[in-house]
Amino acid sequence: MSETFYVTTPIYYVNARPHIGHAYTTIVADVLCRFNRMSMKDVFFLTGTDEHGDKVVRAAKNENLSPKAYADKISGLYKTLWPELNIMNSAFIRTTDPAHMAVVDYILKKIYDSGDIYFSEYEGLYCFGCERFYIERELVDGKCPDHNEAPEVIKESNYFFRMSNYQDWLIDHIKKNSDFIRPERYKNEVLAFLREPLEDLCISRPKKRLEWGVSLPFDNEYVTYVWFDALINYISALGYPDGELFKKFWSSAQHIVAKDILKPHAIYWPIMLKAAGIPVYKHLNVHGYWNSEQNKMSKTIGNVVEPLKLKNIYGLDEFRFFLMRDMSFGLDSNFSEEAFVQRINSDLANDLGNLFSRVLAMAHKYFAGVVPKIDIEIQKDLGISIQGNAFVAVCNFEKHMKSLAFHKALMAVWEFISEMNKFIDVTAPWLLAKKKSTRKELEIVIYNLLEGLRIISGLIYPVMPGTAEKMQKHLGLDYKKPFYSIETLKRWNGLPAGISLPKSITLFPRVDMKKKTDQEKNNSQESAAPEIKPEISFETFSKIDLRAGTVVRAEKIPKAKKLLKLEVDLGDKKRTIVAGISTSYSPDEIIGKQVIVVANLKPAKLMGVLSEGMLLAAVEDKTCTVATIDGKVRPGTPLS
Repeated sequence: MSETFYVTTPIYYVNARPHIGHAYTTIVADVLCRFNRMSMKDVFFLTGTDEHGDKVVRAAKNENLSPKAYADKISGLYKTLWPELNIMNSAFIRTTDPAHMAVVDYILKKIYDSGDIYFSEYEGLYCFGCERFYIERELVDGKCPDHNEAPEVIKESNYFFRMSNYQDWLIDHIKKNSDFIRPERYKNEVLAFLREPLEDLCISRPKKRLEWGVSLPFDNEYVTYVWFDALINYISALGYPDGELFKKFWSSAQHIVAKDILKPHAIYWPIMLKAAGIPVYKHLNVHGYWNSEQNKMSKTIGNVVEPLKLKNIYGLDEFRFFLMRDMSFGLDSNFSEEAFVQRINSDLANDLGNLFSRVLAMAHKYFAGVVPKIDIEIQKDLGISIQGNAFVAVCNFEKHMKSLAFHKALMAVWEFISEMNKFIDVTAPWLLAKKKSTRKELEIVIYNLLEGLRIISGLIYPVMPGTAEKMQKHLGLDYKKPFYSIETLKRWNGLPAGISLPKSITLFPRVDMKKKTDQEKNNSQESAAPEIKPEISFETFSKIDLRAGTVVRAEKIPKAKKLLKLEVDLGDKKRTIVAGISTSYSPDEIIGKQVIVVANLKPAKLMGVLSEGMLLAAVEDKTCTVATIDGKVRPGTPLS
């Protein structure tokens, strides 16, 4: 029976469109799956969408859709994105799938019957953004660390899961299994959290407050807490409890998550499994954030990088390579387009692309595009070979991939590429080609270079599968066969002599950043801003009272396509302002922003609502960007 490998991404919450963070997590899972196929393992790869909870209800309401229709729409975006990024997931699960909800029902009842779920009244600090209760020590300056807002005090009766009963067991399990949570810094973070008493987990929400969820099997007046529902997807997708996939793959299960959801996966989930009598997963792999201009990417602050846009501009394999090469798994990384282009031009175009073109060109020039046959004994006598370098590269690549050090694995490949370029310079094939006496030596040199390219094509396969296949084709090999097998890559002389090589191609076109920047400037000039309005005096301008305001509440105005009703704090009082921004901002996105308000504008009624001011915004191509304050200032502060 072949060894198995089961990997999951988080199931992505459908309150927002996919961005580079989602793409990174899913590409990591895809890279790991492809790498494990290199070791001839039987692989299963799960991703999907998390579709219940209050945030989904609010997001659906903002778009005038039912929660199900909204979930269908956003889930579809994820499902269609992954093939475009060459992601080969085995299954795509949705928490609205009836089969999943049946497993949630089964596990809830099982844990309830064992006595680990009880009913109680609770008063606590609830963050609607996170959809969970916080305890004081988890807050930062009294605010939710993820949403930077003070939680609301809520008192209600709910069902609770006795997590506290399993605290000692979980600490012991983490300590006995040193790589259960990796990298190690996150294991230490979890153990530090567990030094404090673990509170029981509220696992229900009353239907009078939230109906969009899985009903509790033992009380139809409540729905399941979104995390208790969502985490179960990792086993429901395998057909737990009796499915063949569960029996085959669960023992090798490992999860990939970003650090912001460490606690549910490292604490809630293993305890849920233990309470339900299910073996715990093998590894929890935790990565950092992709930052933009040193800030975590967030739709709210408008610094999200869209993966399809980058893929379409620069190329799919280039995009995948950059993500794997520039982030050290577990640490944060900063995204910039300039760094991306530099990677393309340096690592891909200059190093790998140039090597590939040089070697293929020499094979055509000196051997009419046919792989030369070499004399092994002469090669031994001359001591001309890069076999040892190739073997070291494969072993280092394998070692680093197993430890999720993807950037180091790629560095090992690029070290071999550098050695091959040096090998060309040292052996100087162009000089060997001038003499009949060095013909055998030339054959050895060119064969070694072609064989080195074969090894490289296999090693880059998990990260750049499209490029790997192109290289295989131009080496005259069948790319449909498992050319990437680790055992095959460790064996030398795998390239058959006598096969014909197609003409060389450019693997990675260089990107001219200056030309691109100039083009963007030209495009900007072509779509120049409207003419400046007639001059006014400073005296006239000074009559306009511009103030900094903080949006504290927002809602859509019924029957109005573009209008949001905002409550804006201007220091002395809160004002109602009607703004035509709903095609660009949802209520959730505008809340908390510090905006610029024309405070002395004469009030006017819009759709029956009295508007007491106006926001400043830039409007272009039917979209708008609200003018905001760079940094925090006191509401009501004048602008000058």
